[in-house]
Amino acid sequence: MPRAGQVKPDTDERLSDRIAVGLLTRTFPPELVDRVVAECGREGRRSRLLPPRVVVYFVLAMCLFSGQGYEEVARLLTQGLAWARRWSGSWQVPTTAAISRARAKLGPEPLRALFARVAGPLATEETRGAFYGRWRLVAIDGTVFDVPDSEENAAYFGRPKTHRTERCAYPQVRMVALAECGTHAITAAALGPLASSEPALARSLFGHLGEGDLLLADRGFKGLELWRAASAGGADLLWRIRSHQVLPVHEELPDGSYLSQIVAAKDHRKRTDPSRVRVIEYTLQGAGFPEQDSPYRLITTILDPEAAPATGLAALYHQRWEIETALDELKTHQRGPAQVLRSRSPDGVEQEVWGHLLVHYAIRSLMHDTAGQDQLDSDRLSFTRTIRLARRQVTAQAAFSP
Repeated sequence: MPRAGQVKPDTDERLSDRIAVGLLTRTFPPELVDRVVAECGREGRRSRLLPPRVVVYFVLAMCLFSGQGYEEVARLLTQGLAWARRWSGSWQVPTTAAISRARAKLGPEPLRALFARVAGPLATEETRGAFYGRWRLVAIDGTVFDVPDSEENAAYFGRPKTHRTERCAYPQVRMVALAECGTHAITAAALGPLASSEPALARSLFGHLGEGDLLLADRGFKGLELWRAASAGGADLLWRIRSHQVLPVHEELPDGSYLSQIVAAKDHRKRTDPSRVRVIEYTLQGAGFPEQDSPYRLITTILDPEAAPATGLAALYHQRWEIETALDELKTHQRGPAQVLRSRSPDGVEQEVWGHLLVHYAIRSLMHDTAGQDQLDSDRLSFTRTIRLARRQVTAQAAFSP
């Protein structure tokens, strides 16, 4: 293992040509990383100690080994390197200060662009639990990450208050994400300060939806304008709606659902510009289910009950919880339970969140491929075991040129 200040024999190879990060270079090849870095205007001299490609992989490794310090992550990245006898020049494990400067120079843009370039639906027609009829199941939800209590982070992101209106210990960054239900792959995300509402951030994600998608959402995503924005690209919607919202019965359908309309909040009386929806009401009964004061209510753009019966859609809606599981994987098992992100600047925070999203996508991609080979549902595979495998690959494969 290379140590600080250690000088190696001469060779014509560069460190950036010898680093491989196991699963991460499989999902994000070095050629793609270099291209994205160049497109973002972050090219650097390859002879430097921390060229941009190395910094990108360092950020990914930092998110994979979230509990380790900077210098330890750098050692893990290069552990097992087979140093050739021709090594020219010297290399040492970068200091924490050098790594911090390199991260700041790289910025969040290359990580964001890399995610936009690579992240996309993984499921095929053979992927279990990914489709309902002709629709690919997609869910949307939001979460927050605690970030270090620096002046910059507090001013940019803001911090929540307790129920006693006391300020919380840490500022928070808000994230809204789209996830493919069948694979738990997060395919798009938007970040913003804590004051950003989830619906506002969600608007920037609707461009990733299209015909053949069925978007599931909870009661936090509401309003006629948001509904129309989500379906503008041809996607169908299945959203839960609050029990007190007025939904007049226009036509009862054979499967027990009915046609109605939703209007803008300021247009309840005149209803001059409504959107037609189908309403499904149902209750859950049996052991383990609490008593309900009112039925669950779903609204959908799928107006034909023969294409999607009410009972099928009611049973389908629980698939929305798959995105909750994906976010738990990201925040608890990958980042670590109750851990605060390490970056003390807003740009560093955004870079780190995109790094976590990239690592999660790489792990979920591996799980999908493995499940497909064995004809399994990827839900049957352990995310925790897979991330342990990914961590072992980093050190085991570091000796191989990418």
